[in-house]
Amino acid sequence: MEVTRTFAETRAKYEGTVGLLPTLGFFHEGHLKLMDLLRDRCDTLVVSLFVNPTQFNVEEDFDAYPRDEGRDAALAEAHGVDVLFAPPLEEVYQGVSVTTVEVTGVTDEMEGRHRPGHFVGVATVVAKLFAGLKPDVSMFGRKDAQQLAVLRAMVNDLRFPIEIVEAPVVREPDGLALSSRNVRLSSQNREQARAISRGLFQASEQIDAGERSAERLEGTVLRSVRGLDTDYVKLASQATMKPIPELDQPAVLAVATSVGEVRLIDNVALDFIDGKPVPDRGVMLDEPSELTSMP
Repeated sequence: MEVTRTFAETRAKYEGTVGLLPTLGFFHEGHLKLMDLLRDRCDTLVVSLFVNPTQFNVEEDFDAYPRDEGRDAALAEAHGVDVLFAPPLEEVYQGVSVTTVEVTGVTDEMEGRHRPGHFVGVATVVAKLFAGLKPDVSMFGRKDAQQLAVLRAMVNDLRFPIEIVEAPVVREPDGLALSSRNVRLSSQNREQARAISRGLFQASEQIDAGERSAERLEGTVLRSVRGLDTDYVKLASQATMKPIPELDQPAVLAVATSVGEVRLIDNVALDFIDGKPVPDRGVMLDEPSELTSMP
């Protein structure tokens, strides 16, 4: 594996079909699962490692985001990555940056409402990665469901010749969705955070039993996270990311809440198969992730 710092240097390493996995770094088993899945779809696997300042609403959150390039490089190499693109800030935002990408509609609710400007930062940096690295296929996890919808819309609207592939949420054995932010949870907070997936799974069981009311499904999750500082629990259309009153189309049941000082998001995607909603609870690890043992 090679570590590159510029777009041009990275493109010079390509052979055949190019797959790109954009990341903020500090890899966990969720990232590694995506690397393994994307490895099977391409000849050259590129993983970008860039903590993008423009998608953080709070400077303290950007500063607190965990970073360890050496650790990430070793994990990427072990999972068959060909090129780790780890650019300096000036390579991505060179000189006076005056161009941004704003995707409207799918950004109006949920994260868009609670984190103004966040999706402009996400869409802009991913557009830069797509334009500078020119991949054939790129993969994103379903945990960031609204981000996935934003990037699909951007690729379609701007006619990027790139296939977007989605991957399931990867979870700890107790259900907690993997996130690099989990390393900032205290042991007490970690226990409290279990309420998020517990509520989503309870609502999933209700859906399996025939429940379709957004109010009742959202209420189940809200009761589970009672006591936490919750921004939203919403049943929303996968296509528009707008709230829907009844589960009558592909949707996500999404939640954003803070546990201690750490803001976490999670969701269950609700795909329709043979006319019926089927909850995608994600993939459970057999053993606790490395994140659980970090100080």
